[in-house]
Parts: sequence; C-alpha cells; structure tokens
Amino acid sequence: MSAILKSAVKKVIILTAPSGAGKTSITNYLLKNYPNLSFSVSATTRAPRGSEQDGIAYHFITPAAFEGHIYQNDFLEYEMVYKDVYYGTLKSELTRIWEQEKVPVLDIDVKGALEVQKQLGADCLSIFIMPPSIEVLQERLEKRETESPESIKIRLEKATFEMSFSNEFKAIVKNETLDIACKEVAALIDEFLVNS
Repeated sequence: MSAILKSAVKKVIILTAPSGAGKTSITNYLLKNYPNLSFSVSATTRAPRGSEQDGIAYHFITPAAFEGHIYQNDFLEYEMVYKDVYYGTLKSELTRIWEQEKVPVLDIDVKGALEVQKQLGADCLSIFIMPPSIEVLQERLEKRETESPESIKIRLEKATFEMSFSNEFKAIVKNETLDIACKEVAALIDEFLVNS
C-alpha cells in the first residue's frame, strides 16, 4: 500500500460492526501491517476500561467538554450510543493523520459510519464486519467478561438492529475466521487506494 500513498491522501477507511464482531481486531491487524494507515482516535464520555489510555484507545473527555465540541461543530460525526455515553470523531483527528500523509482508519459505530459515508462519499471506503451469527456474537461478548448479562442483552438487541443496515455500506466482510476476514479487508483497502 505504501507505493500508492500520494493518491490516497484525504481518503478515509471506515470499519463498522456490531459490538463483538471483530472490527477492533481487524483494525489492529491493518495498523500493524500497513504503516501508511493510522488509527483515528474517537472521543468518548465513557470511563476507560482496563488498561485503556487516554489519546490511544480514546480521547476520554467529560460530557461538558464533549457538548462544547458539538457546539463548536468540531465533530465529523457523533452520537449518544448508550444512555449518557457519547462517542464521536473529531475533524481534527483526520486533519492530524492527513498531515502525516497517512490514511485514517475509523473504527466506529454503525450510525456514525453511515453519517461519515454520507459526508465523504467516494472519498471513503466503508466496510461492515458481519458476525457469523447472533449466537456467536453472544459467545464472544460473554468470553470478554467485561459486560453484565443485562448489558450483553442490550448489545445483542442493538447488534440485530445494526445488522439490518449492513447493505448500506460499500462492502460487507463476514468474520467467521479472523485471519481470512483480515485479508479480505486488506484486499478491499488495496483496491480502494489504488483506484482512487
């Protein structure tokens, strides 16, 4: 991908999926193997989990600060994903990455991904990561051991709703086997950057 970097400036890659479908694992694979891609760090009002660090996993900010950014029109997209928990993509993140002559990779919620796709059109490649089934998704969420049964139930209901939008994205990759899904996503990105 590095040979085609110049033509790819101002392009954006979007990975979206229901929680637990594997988009973060695929994003990590891309960032490790393709040095011209760079992670767009989302902003959120939720508390850090485990070893998450501010500015690396997310920009962890207060609800008041988040609302200040909304007022200043600083977000490309944002939404309240869960009750009182905002997530959003700061325009300044994309500018930061483009200034490094890299391509931003957005690992974002389905609704946010649809909004970015609407704004950027042909300048973005949106890929929906499809879980093999709701049952497999439930197993993956339970294995994380970071969610309560009630939280998992809410996430699964949301996942079913989000999967109904999969055909609105430019590509769908089914993540049954992570290695294969990673290679399929990389091939789609190669084609997008070469042809844009």
